[in-house]
Amino acid sequence: MRTLIGIELLKVFTKWRTYIGFLAIGILVPVVQAAVYFEGTQYIAFTLQSLRQQFVFTGEILNGYFVANLLIRSLFIHIPFLIVLVGGDLLAGEATAGTFRILLTRPVSRSQVVAAKFTAGFIYTFALIFWLALLGLVLSLIIFGTGDLVVIGPKIYVFSADDVLWRFIGAYLFGVLSMTTVMALAFFFSSFVENAIGPIVGAMAVIIIFMIVSALPVSFLQDLRPFLFTNYLSNWIDFLKEPMQFTVIVKSATVLAAHILLFYLLTLFNFTRKDILS
Repeated sequence: MRTLIGIELLKVFTKWRTYIGFLAIGILVPVVQAAVYFEGTQYIAFTLQSLRQQFVFTGEILNGYFVANLLIRSLFIHIPFLIVLVGGDLLAGEATAGTFRILLTRPVSRSQVVAAKFTAGFIYTFALIFWLALLGLVLSLIIFGTGDLVVIGPKIYVFSADDVLWRFIGAYLFGVLSMTTVMALAFFFSSFVENAIGPIVGAMAVIIIFMIVSALPVSFLQDLRPFLFTNYLSNWIDFLKEPMQFTVIVKSATVLAAHILLFYLLTLFNFTRKDILS
């Protein structure tokens, strides 16, 4: 099984589309960091303009944690598209290349093929989020230094410097779980077709539709929100709230894990019954 996973990882990381996500993050993160480095003081002054009339702010608000929080909020909404580029190609790519028959003549079962490809997709997802953490958090701390974190939103949260790092680690790990759900959805669609474009477009369409349904102020649709996995994708943000509600985080993680298992089992069921014609 380890050899099979290694082969699937080799397939994933020898395709140019795999590196689109790494390249996009590798370009966008330094651009944002450069913009904050030169214009961050003005941005913070504008953001806190109304609050300075009621509160007194001391210390350096512009630090690595502040920039990392800005980056993760800005980029996480776009990462699902980068994930489905690979997830949608895991099975459909074999059909496009016409290599399924050759693959299945080896002494491995279809369930092992599905498990190996899913594991390769998970490793890619983890690597992409790790790359975001490396550039967004570690590089920001190197450039801007550490300090207390001020989170500006509907509510203002202030976290001391020694109470921040573990929160970001938790947020990134939750991000791996939420993006694995997206990958599992694209992987499921990939088991039906012979071209990766369909799973990529289909997975993004489902995500967009679910998000729109969740946002519409209709009572019937609001009742459906707890059953839509998109309602939990961005709950990494709960790590940057106070008090942090662990029960909400655990519930969100459980729902996402259940969807991952569901998509995986559906993929396995479909692939093991599928006629391989290429």
